[in-house]
Amino acid sequence: MTAAFTIRLDDEMLAKLDALAADTDRSRNWIAAKAIQDYVELNAWQIQRIREGIAEADRGAFATDEEVEAVFNKYRALTE
Repeated sequence: MTAAFTIRLDDEMLAKLDALAADTDRSRNWIAAKAIQDYVELNAWQIQRIREGIAEADRGAFATDEEVEAVFNKYRALTE
């Protein structure tokens, strides 16, 4: 099942959308629906991870100082 709704774009963004649609041989609708789908999925994933992190913190499941230092050292070594 699908439902229709309306969005408003300024002329510049609409022109970019139309150019992208033409360049990719896709419709405006397809590109807008795909962009919304990707945005919602990404943000839902991030929100879920944040909730999981908060739940871990509420349980007192924190990394030790040594674990944190090991992670910093790992990435510090990559930049040196």
